[in-house]
Parts: sequence; structure tokens; C-alpha cells
Amino acid sequence: MQVIETLAEGLKREIKVVIPAKDMEQRMNERLADVKDKVRINGFRPGKVPVSHVKKMYGKSIMAELVNEIIRDQPSAILSERGEKSATQPEIVMTEDEKEAEKILSAEADLEFTLSYEIIPAIELKSVDGITVTREVVDVSEEEITEQIEKIAESARTYEAKKGKAADGDRVTMDYLGKVDGEAFDGGKDEDAELVIGSNRFIPGFEEQLVGLKAGDEKVITVNFPADYPAANLAGKEATFDITVKEVAAPAATEINDELATKLGVESVEKLKEIVRGQIESQYGNVTRQKVKRQILDQLDALYKFESPSKLVDAEFENIWRQINTDLAQSGKTFADEDTTEEAAREEYRALAERRVRLGLVLSEIGEKAGIEVTEEEMQRSLFAQLQQFPGQEKQILDFFRNTPGASASLRAPIFEEKVIDKLLAEVSVTDKKVSKEELLADDAEEGDKPAKKAAPKKKAAAKAEDAAEGEEAAPKKKAAPKKKAAEGDAE
Repeated sequence: MQVIETLAEGLKREIKVVIPAKDMEQRMNERLADVKDKVRINGFRPGKVPVSHVKKMYGKSIMAELVNEIIRDQPSAILSERGEKSATQPEIVMTEDEKEAEKILSAEADLEFTLSYEIIPAIELKSVDGITVTREVVDVSEEEITEQIEKIAESARTYEAKKGKAADGDRVTMDYLGKVDGEAFDGGKDEDAELVIGSNRFIPGFEEQLVGLKAGDEKVITVNFPADYPAANLAGKEATFDITVKEVAAPAATEINDELATKLGVESVEKLKEIVRGQIESQYGNVTRQKVKRQILDQLDALYKFESPSKLVDAEFENIWRQINTDLAQSGKTFADEDTTEEAAREEYRALAERRVRLGLVLSEIGEKAGIEVTEEEMQRSLFAQLQQFPGQEKQILDFFRNTPGASASLRAPIFEEKVIDKLLAEVSVTDKKVSKEELLADDAEEGDKPAKKAAPKKKAAAKAEDAAEGEEAAPKKKAAPKKKAAEGDAE
């Protein structure tokens, strides 16, 4: 077998592989000799079939198998011998001419094919002694714990009927009928509906018009559905609602005690506070983690400058660009609305894609040199977390990961990356800094995520592109009209 390098330009490589016809014929004959003792052909006793006859019947199919095996196995063997790693699956090109292919299968012509690929550049790891990060730490106060418990207690809050007028925070029980242009619309009617004024469960302007009403009152209120309301027949329309108030109830005072804890399924108020403190600390810890990680990535970005494989950058850019356009479509905005142009945005996000690929290669090299591995148990935990996010779709998700080549890499990669970050945190200089929760949660404009000063078009998308922006909240759901279960029937 001849292996001839025909291109070595930057990271691009092209290899021509030639296997002489006589070598292919020899491999075929060895396979035929093994097959002749196993095949059953009418007119011949087992093991007595002449090789020439077996060759006539099975020669081309066996040669086709050999060609497929060579195409499958040789590229990785060749790269290994050359000490190279391909950034993506090498592109293999061989003849498409039927006559030439027929000659190859008949062992009358050499088997020739070319491998085209980009190599992963050699990365010389540098000292991280100069990397310094500031880890922002927030002390969770008793007041914050109490405030959070009071929010949680809303689910267990009781209400007591009152004779006075409805005020903010009161629960109103009512019947309503919604109309557009004087005609009732689907999903706009309910009886004995309960609404806490100020909960913002209904469309804007609805709840405020209930203030001052009391049991027995009737009123027609007018509201405007948002222009982006999901039900197209209601979006942007003015609507009226015929309201009949049946009861006004005031919220009972919430006392943070063992009784409340029991209602919430916890044995004591101390245990409840402990759980809530842990939840708050975990939330702040996730934000702190992302900020520290970004500092490390920014400094690694400054340390390592090398050419990245263009195909990896292309694939990363397409992922980012798809997300950008999805965000714009969902928000109904254009690049002009974001004070940029499509051309400028493409340039910026191309730079972001290049940064992501380069840093990914650096982290991979650091992890590989350190012997970092992702265990099967860690993979299973990650898969289980995926299943929890999509209840009812467990089978489809499992089938996807079982049947999709490379799908497991989407589980492994983030685990591996976080373990590399953990390793770096143990080696770099870390200074803790006490900050307020407002300082911790302040929008720092994601400077580490942006390739240029303008965000263009969405900072959130850039953050996702950089490090998946753990904890990033989804866009709030559209306000219901006026009750969620009724309106969602129209919107879905």
C-alpha cells in the first residue's frame, strides 16, 4: 500500500492511497480459501468446491467487502501512523466511474482513494501561574431566607372571605365572559375562576380593574391583547369581559413556623430554613461559577493564539447563527432593530465561533494531558437529568441517544469541560470577594462572550454560544387571556 501526501497547506491535508491490484487479489484469495470450506453449493460436497468456482460466484462481493473494510479502517490507521488527529471525519473520495469500479472489483485495477481532512494543531500547554480570578461570594441573610420562604408559602396560603372591596393581594372568585367585537371567543369564558390580584396571571390591564369591586358586583372591563399574543385571532385586539364577582377573600397572615413547614412537607421550620438556604446558595454558586469560568476562558484566550480547523469553526458558527436567527424570529426583530447589520453580525459571531473552537481544543488538550475521564456513572446521571427535563418523552430521548452516532458526545463534553475547569481552579490564583447579591447578579454585558463591542443581535444568544449560560431563564410565557387554562387552549 502506498500512502502519498499530496497537500500540506496550513491545517489542510490530502493523502492519496494506492493498493495494487495484486495485493487486493491476494486478500480476496485468502478470503475465498476460508469461504470455500463453508459454502454449500448444489453438486459439490462440503469443502470440495473448487476455489475457481467460488471466485466466479462470490469474488466480486468479497472484493466489495474488502474495499468497504479498507475505506472504513485505513483512514484512522494512516492518521495514527502519521501522528495526526483529524478535526472531523476525513472526506474519502474514490472513483465513481462504473467501468473503473468494475475493474477494481475484478482485481484488474489498483484501488485508489484520497483522504481530505484538517488536522488538530499541536498545542503546547503553557503555565497557568499567571492566571488570576476573582470569585464573588454572597452571604445569604436571614432576611433573604425569610423572603424566599414567604414566596414559597404562597402555594400554601389560605384566604378568608371579606365584605369589603377587593384590594391588591386579595383573591377574587368570579364568572367572566370575554368578547371581541361583541362576539364571545373560544377560551374566554369561565365560572368560579379564582384570581389573586397582582399575580399577573391574566393579560395586562385585567387585574387592575378588579380593584375596588366587592362580592355581588358586576362590571364590564376592557383590555387589549398583546400584539405578540400566541392566539392569532386575539393578538392586538381590544376585548371586553363581563365580570360577576362572587367572593372577595383577603390573604391570611403567613407565619413562618413549624405548622407552615409541615404544610410544605418539611418536618420543622429549622429544616425548612436549611433547605431554602441551600437552594439560594446553590443559585448564587452557579452564577459565581459561570463568572469564574468566564475569567479563566478569557485569560486562556489571551494565552493561546493558533489557527483553528475551519470545518469546526464553520459548524460552530452555524449553530450560533441558527440560534441568533431563531431568537430574532421569536422576538419579531431584525438586525436593524439591534443596531447592526447581518454582515456585521456574521463577522462578530464568526469570531465568537473561532474563539469557542480554539478554547475547546485547549481545554481538551489540558484534560487529555491530565488524564481526565468521564465515567459511565457521570454519563448516566447526565442522561437522567435530560430525561427529567422532558417528562413523557423518555423513550424518544433514550432512542435518540442509542441510535444517533455521536449523540453521547453532547452528554460527555460539558462534563469533561467542567472537570477541566475544576482542575484549573485548583491551580490558578483565586481571590474570594464578598459582594451583594445585586453585584453578583448585575449584567456584566457578557464581555467575555462578545468578539466585538456591539452585542448584535442578542447578548443572551452570545452567552449561550460561549458557555451554554447555565441558569439562563427562558423567555416568560405569554400572559393568559384571561385565565391560563382557557387561553392556552387557543394558543396551542
